[in-house]
Amino acid sequence: MKRGRRSFSAEFKADAVSLVRQQGYTVAQACHALEIGETALRRWVAQVEAETAGLTPTGKAITPEQQRIQSLERQVNRLEMEKAILKKAATLLAEDVSLTMR
Repeated sequence: MKRGRRSFSAEFKADAVSLVRQQGYTVAQACHALEIGETALRRWVAQVEAETAGLTPTGKAITPEQQRIQSLERQVNRLEMEKAILKKAATLLAEDVSLTMR
């Protein structure tokens, strides 16, 4: 029976990568122990290596530093949108006041 697509938390991915990078497991050994596919683990290892080198991931980050960066980037984007909305609202209010004063 074929399994459906599984999703893994960033913590699980980090732990799996740690088995390979820090604890000396081979990818095959780690995959067997965790019951995950080799392709997934190899992708996670490559992603952590890229994140450690300072590259921003295109998907969800695995390392805590990159997770924090992504969180701050989302916050900056939200604040920029709110600022743009407030600017437009201020412009509309100023126009409305100038029209009523005529």
